[in-house]
Amino acid sequence: MIIMGDDMPTWNADQYLKFEDERTQPCRDLVARVSLADVRTVIDLGCGPGNSTGVVAERWPGAEITGLDDSASMIEDARRRQPQYRWIIQDITRWASNPSGEMFDFVFSNAALQWVPNHASLYPQLLARVAPGGAFAVQIPCNLNSPAQVLMRQIASPATQVREWHAHPRDFYYDLLALDSARLDIWETEYLHVLPNVEAIVEWYKGSGLRPFLEAFDTDSDRTQFLAEYSKRIRDAYPPRPNGKILFAFRRLFMVAYRKSG
Repeated sequence: MIIMGDDMPTWNADQYLKFEDERTQPCRDLVARVSLADVRTVIDLGCGPGNSTGVVAERWPGAEITGLDDSASMIEDARRRQPQYRWIIQDITRWASNPSGEMFDFVFSNAALQWVPNHASLYPQLLARVAPGGAFAVQIPCNLNSPAQVLMRQIASPATQVREWHAHPRDFYYDLLALDSARLDIWETEYLHVLPNVEAIVEWYKGSGLRPFLEAFDTDSDRTQFLAEYSKRIRDAYPPRPNGKILFAFRRLFMVAYRKSG
């Protein structure tokens, strides 16, 4: 998701989709758990290049699909790949805070809300945009204490202002959503990705978690130095297995909140 150049790093669909299968599997797992038979309208919040949107459309092929993302380049790529759907360039917080906005049978977000702050107010607002009898489903990474994440913070200067992921314990989200839900399912899954080498871990995070750290630097040389140190430490943290492969564990939090019918 990052392009390196003379300007600040920007979201890039090609970088993100280097691991399309691995990134899409949690989306498929979340959609498969949703117990909604009749879905007429869907919005995919933080849709990126549209890989998650396509999964939702496969589940409910007759629904009207909308994808929303604040990255113009991501929306452009999504529109090119799937022109039959509606695509909106907008910030999730702004969309959620509109109490008179359009309601949807299914409000969905896969690996996006970790970039959005103030979950205590955001999640109830998103549930409120669900039509009666519909559902709000979300998946976010919850591996902030994994070696790959910890190393980013260790290498960065204490004075560096970095926008990190927002993720809270399961109980936090249960308390936020349970009272206004007819049913609430919450679970965690740790995915064990088999990667060809440690460089693949760096490439993975260049499409997501490393982006805010790289944005904090003013020059490409500083970014290159940061990546070199990060790559060096990653090699020590993730030694190869006897067959040469790297096991990369990634933990994710899922929740599906069903809106009361009346």
